[in-house]
Parts: sequence; structure tokens; C-alpha cells
Amino acid sequence: MMISLFHSHHACSTSRFCRKLSSFGHGESASPFGVGPSKIRIRLKRRNPSLRSSTAALTVMALMTDPNYFQVGRLVGSYGFMNITSYSSFQTEGMSTYDRIQEVDKLRVQNVGEGQVKIRIYEGRVIQGRLKGTNVLFKVYPGRITGGTESDLMAANELGSHASLQEDPRNICENIQFLLGAFETITGEEWLAFRNDGKFSAADYAKFASENISKGLSNSSPIFGLGQNWKARRYFVIKLLNGAMNGLAYMHENDRLHQSLGPSSVVMNTVIERDEAVLVPRLRDLAFSVDIRYSAIGDGPLSQDLWHRATSAGAFAPFEKRAFAIADDIYEAGFLFAYLAFVPFCEAGIIDGISLQRLLESTFRLDLSSVREYCIADDRLAEAVKFLDLGNGAGWELLQAMLNPDYKQRPIAQAVLNHRFMTGAVL
Repeated sequence: MMISLFHSHHACSTSRFCRKLSSFGHGESASPFGVGPSKIRIRLKRRNPSLRSSTAALTVMALMTDPNYFQVGRLVGSYGFMNITSYSSFQTEGMSTYDRIQEVDKLRVQNVGEGQVKIRIYEGRVIQGRLKGTNVLFKVYPGRITGGTESDLMAANELGSHASLQEDPRNICENIQFLLGAFETITGEEWLAFRNDGKFSAADYAKFASENISKGLSNSSPIFGLGQNWKARRYFVIKLLNGAMNGLAYMHENDRLHQSLGPSSVVMNTVIERDEAVLVPRLRDLAFSVDIRYSAIGDGPLSQDLWHRATSAGAFAPFEKRAFAIADDIYEAGFLFAYLAFVPFCEAGIIDGISLQRLLESTFRLDLSSVREYCIADDRLAEAVKFLDLGNGAGWELLQAMLNPDYKQRPIAQAVLNHRFMTGAVL
């Protein structure tokens, strides 16, 4: 059962989130969106993803900053931010393939800590204005009072990032989660309201797919009808990757990094492989997004680690730091690619994101030809190898480029999209 939000606006000048929100205006006018006349206005393509032409119907809308325009439904879940507290390297030189397999099996146990900022997710809907009836997912930050400065910074950064990516009325990207509104409650919580285009992530899909392989081996009924049609899975995964990279390319073209790209940060409107034709992946979780306009290079309390790493890599001039930053996002995207090339094609429990990253970075030092040799020796990874072998090894070729140890040699996002593996030409 849904409940109304009765919180009103209040003075919150000490909150970065509220100061960012104030730049959009509040809902004091008679606007159907509950926003003032100074409110930034944007144009949103209608939800049909096939409307791509310049003559496509556009709906004029603005960010809703009045909580009375929303109803909040059930709590969907909550999460924190994971910190890996033990990540010791080990020597593998001289090891046999069997010994390496045994060593990698040990990597599944990690010491993991949870960050201080705890996020809650609620379902809801719009109850007033032209978007009345639109389904919403609320992302709730605890705010500065409870979550400290970091929480406030993250909420304000996510709000500002989405607003900047949505301000061009001629070019709204369908592969980025769409922000409908934001507000702060009287208790200091910071709420972001996103259009609900799906509740499952790429991590959920990979989990379902791998579990279904196990179920197939035990003759159990598959989840969501996900069987072992490898051809359908290959099409589905490539379209999933293509959508995620299209969103990333759009962000880079508009001077934004993602900086926390992973399988959990890609939301999907379907996880059913036979519905591949209507699949629209969308990037979310922009709390750590970085502004890479030249005027902002080196700034930002949430991006100091990035700029420190850039300097350590020999990037000193602003254009060098910008190139490093974009390449850093591509590196993260490379691990997303690797995750979706392995996990959905392997039985549950065979490999996970952390062990895969350790395998690529620590065991084989990003030498993908050696990784392939290792994988061939393990029958449990056979379908993943076949997938990456398509087009005479096109998948391995692209993955090696994205994970190139030399950041200057990594492709830009648009080049990744144009690669024969990503276009589906290898299928």
C-alpha cells in the first residue's frame, strides 16, 4: 500500500544536495510539475526506444522538486558500498595450469567491509501533473545529518550528473537511467526519483543465467525461462554490452565519467533472452561521476583518487589527465565485459567478479592470450571461451584492448562500439 510524502521544503543551506537542488527552483508555482518558473526544462523522448529519428515525439518535462507529487511504495532493498580490505598478490610464475586453477579457487574468499553510506530503494509513482501514473524508483541517501559529508557529496553529485546529462533537449540517451525529480525531507534525507524502467541489473541477469546452467545440469526448471540456448545468450549479452557502452560513450561525449561501472550499475528492462529485441540496458549509480571539462580537471572531493592516479601514471597536463580519466572508465568497462563474457556462460559458483578480476590482473598481469590458454584447460569455462573466440578471437582482441596496461593504448568508447564483436558482426 502506498503512502504520501508529507515532508515540506525547509532551509538547508549547509547541504550540498540542497544547494544543488535550489539551483533548479522549488515547487511554488502552478506548474504541472510542481516547479518554479526558473526551473531547468528538458525534453524527454517517449518511452518507446524505437523513436530515434529527429521527428520522434518529445515530451517537455522538468525535474520535480516537490515531494507531494510522489507516493512512496514498498521498500525494495538497501545496500552499502563495498570495500575490499584484503587484496594480497601472489606469484604464479612457473606454476602449472592445474596449480593456477587451485590458486584462483582460493581467491573467492575475500575480506570485505561495507562503507558508511547506506542507500535505500523504494518503489513509487507520480500522483500529480502530466506524468501522473509514471512508475518511480526512489534512491534515498541518509543525508549529511546521518550519513555525514560523504553521503551529501554523493547525493549532490548524482543529482548534478543526471541533470547535466539530461539538459540537451535534442539528445537524451536511452541508455542512461532517467531522473524525474529530487527533494530533501525535513529529516535531512536526500531522495532521487528515477523513472522505473526495470528492477533487475546485469549482475542479477548473470546470476540467473549461471544458476540456470546448474539447474539444467540437474534437470530442474529454469528461472525466467533462461535455458541453455547459447546462441540466444550470445545475442543477448552482446546487446547488453552494446547498450552499456552506448551510455558510457554518451557520458564521455558530454564530459562525464561514470567511475563506478560494474554489473550492478546497469539496469535492464528484461532479463528474458527471447525478449532480446526489446532489451534496453541503462547506466545508473552516478554518485561518483566526474566532470571532465577542462575547467574541472583536478577538482572534486570525490575524484581526488582519480587525479592522483593520473599524476602517478605520468599525466600532468589537463589534456593528459582527461585522456587518463576516460581510459580509466574504459578499463572498468573492460571488467564489465569480462564479467558478462564469463559469469552467464558458467555454472553457478565457478567464477565471480572478484575472482575474475584477480585472475586477469594478478595471475596473468592482463595478458589475455595467457588467460585464454588457462581457460581452455578448464572445461567449466568452455562456453565463455567459445563466446570470446567468435570472429577468430574478436572477443579476446577487444577485451585485451580495453584492459591494455598502457592507458594511452585503450580505445575510446565509440571505438569499442564500432568493434566487430560489439556490433554483432561475429554472430
